[in-house]
Amino acid sequence: MTDIFGAVVPGRPTGVLADVWGRSVVRDALLVTGAAGAVGLAAQIAIPVPGSPVPITGQTFAVLLAGAVLGPGRGAAGMLLYAVAGALGVPWFAGGASGWPLATGGYLLGFVVAAALVGQLAALGADRRPAYTIGLMFIGNLLIYLVGVPWLALMTTMDVPEAVVKGVVPYLMGDVLKIALATAVLPGAWMLLNRKR
Repeated sequence: MTDIFGAVVPGRPTGVLADVWGRSVVRDALLVTGAAGAVGLAAQIAIPVPGSPVPITGQTFAVLLAGAVLGPGRGAAGMLLYAVAGALGVPWFAGGASGWPLATGGYLLGFVVAAALVGQLAALGADRRPAYTIGLMFIGNLLIYLVGVPWLALMTTMDVPEAVVKGVVPYLMGDVLKIALATAVLPGAWMLLNRKR
């Protein structure tokens, strides 16, 4: 029986990829900072969507991967650092922007929530098999939309159905590709680690 992040699961291997080589305060700080930087870098891949203030970016993939690799605490801390630093002037939001984005700020808050939940589920082993990883990434994407879309509607003249059309629909194909990539990367990384052991 193992106790990870307060969750005890009899007979199930637990933990996240970042813990494989041990933990320290310095290492955790570097991982949190690196996660924020990775999301900032992924945000620079920004394709404008006509009629929508939400560009297509690589952010959600980086957010969910960071949550799965780092676990709930460090994953959420990395996303919080990303949001706060960007709001304070670090130009690493989509397209090199900074300052709190009025219309898309809900997606940033969704990043924190999604990284925490995805990290918790990954710590319980949900990133070790492809079928589980698909569910893990689907839940993470859904959480980002559940926070981001109502915020988008509230901060613009859109109603909720229009916010769904402009804040979800154009991104679904990209989400499918990101989920497929994560489904290859995460279980594959665990498989390589297990072989080396």
